[in-house]
Parts: sequence; C-alpha cells; structure tokens
Amino acid sequence: MTADKHTHHKELIKAFRDASYNFSEEGVRKALGDLATPDAVFRLCHPFGDMTGPDDFYANAYGGLLEAWPDLERRDYIVMAGPDEFDNDWVGCGGYYTGVFTGPWLDIPPTGHQVAMRYHEFFRFDGGKVVEYQALWDIPEVMMQANAWPMAPSLGREWHVPGPATSDGLVAGPYDAEKGQATCQHILDMLEHLKRHPNDPDPRSMELDDFWHERMSWYGPAGIGTARGVAGFRNWHQIPFLSGMPDRGQFEDEITYHFFGDGDYAAVTGWPDMIQSVTHDGWLGIAPAGKKITLKSLDFWRVENGKIRENWVLVDLLDVYRQLGVDVFGRLREFNKARSMARLNIPDGMSL
Repeated sequence: MTADKHTHHKELIKAFRDASYNFSEEGVRKALGDLATPDAVFRLCHPFGDMTGPDDFYANAYGGLLEAWPDLERRDYIVMAGPDEFDNDWVGCGGYYTGVFTGPWLDIPPTGHQVAMRYHEFFRFDGGKVVEYQALWDIPEVMMQANAWPMAPSLGREWHVPGPATSDGLVAGPYDAEKGQATCQHILDMLEHLKRHPNDPDPRSMELDDFWHERMSWYGPAGIGTARGVAGFRNWHQIPFLSGMPDRGQFEDEITYHFFGDGDYAAVTGWPDMIQSVTHDGWLGIAPAGKKITLKSLDFWRVENGKIRENWVLVDLLDVYRQLGVDVFGRLREFNKARSMARLNIPDGMSL
C-alpha cells in the first residue's frame, strides 16, 4: 500500500478515471462498483439531484449522456486530495467531458460536432471506499455550444476553460500535509477578507491585491464566464454578485463546507456552501425577488509564489434559477421548439 492515504485515494480514483477516458458502460459501471459502497450518496447538480449507489448514479446520470455523446471521454486536469477541517478525506477532480453531440440530451438539441462540459467532482473516502460524491456539471456550457442557452448572456468571457498553466494539476504524492494546509490557509484568509464587504463599503477593505496575482484568471461557470485580473474579477463577477446579494456571508451557521489543500492547490465543496438573498438587481439579469437561496459552489485554486494565480469555479446556476421560480429547461424547450431533436447520423467520410 502507498505510504500515505491521500496518495492512495488518488490511486483508487485512477481506475475510474481511466475507465471514463475510454468510456464504455461495462467498464465504467465496474469501476464505479469497485470504487464506491453500494449505499454511497451521489449528489449531482440540477436537474439530477441525489442518487443512491453506483448503479443508480450510472443509470440516471451517465446513461443519457453516453447515449447523446457515443464517444464520451473524460479528461482530468486537476486531481488533488486531502483532509478537511472535520477530518474527512477527499479527492477533488476537475476537468471536462467531451464527445460528438449526436443525440438530444436534457432537451438540448444535438450539434453533430464535438462539445465539452466542465465538471468539478469531489469524492469522500471512508475505509478505502467512496461514501459520498458531490459534483457540478456545467450543463449551461453545453447549451451555449448548441446555441440553445435561453437566459441572459454572460458578462465574462465564454470559452473552453483551460487546465492549470503549470500543467501540474494531477498532484503527485507523497502528500505534504504542511504545504497543503498552508495553501488552504491562504484561501481561507482571502475569503475572510472578502467578507469585510459590505459592512465596510470601501472595496479596498477586501485587500484583493494582497491575495490575488496581478495576472490572475477567474474561470467562472458558463452564464458568468471568465474574468482576467483583479479588475476583470471585480467587473464581470464580484460587483454584480455583491450588488444583487449584499447579505453574502451572513448565514454561515446554516451551511457546511469542506476545504482541503494539496501542494499548490486548494479546493472547497459543500452542499450547499453559500446562503444569501437576491434583494437587488445586477446579477445574471435576475429580477430581485427578495428570496433567500442556497448556492452550491465547488472551486479549485492554484497558488503561485504566495498569490492566487488561477481559480476554477462552478456554481449550480440551474438550481439558482429553479429556486427563484425560473424553469430554465422549460424556457429551453420554448426557445428551441422549431429545431430538430432527431439523432444525427454523421457520414464516415469514405464517399465523395
């Protein structure tokens, strides 16, 4: 057995990752069955919800995706592990699923072209088995690639979000507890400074320049988009976010989140990990309903020379809309009702 359990957990995840790279129903079902307990809880973004056990998860999540993308392929660019503040052991994976979109999926029309969907997937281990999975798939990203997104356009840049600039996101062992904790603490300190606003209305109170690299990239979910530099982060994400929900950070006693670090990387997962109220205009083009909502935000950070250089963020925006009474999938069907939902047969290119 590997010398430390966190490196061992990453090795256990590798069989599932390998099976998902050359995706087949038989291979992935077996890998999931080997990885997780029969009663493991699988928590996935809206519209999937919670599922119990690997078989239920495969049938309800992967089955339809594989039918729509027959050459489905998983690509990880971040794999990290570590303990959270409650002594739970996690592995966090970030990357994207890709394949040729030839059949409808979740009422999204097929394109006949390669598409990509980002994911952040977190696996909690106990006794050498996964007992809980928390994950967000960036479904709005697929809608956008199909020209089927029925909601407001993003303020940030929509593109194919890259992996780490340093190409070291598959963090190798052995696990360095001291370094992982230091990276994690940098993120926790940064978040504590963010919470100074709006009690202190001066934006300088958050001291962003002390924590974020001047060339930082904030890779937000589809629907918000990417922001570059502190000014981009403020303009394309932070100002609209805080303007729409100024009570951010006031309900921490109602949530549980899990932070862990590994090398220069840190991660957080929670189900949910934010609660706040949409009381003002400015965020996602959503009318201020005055309603308190929960947000699931699953993030990775990379620290370089003492500052955050990259931050990958996924938020369950479809669930946010749902809580505010907006049926994005209903609007999707109306928006695309004149488009064909038939399966596409792509010629093999062997005849002129």
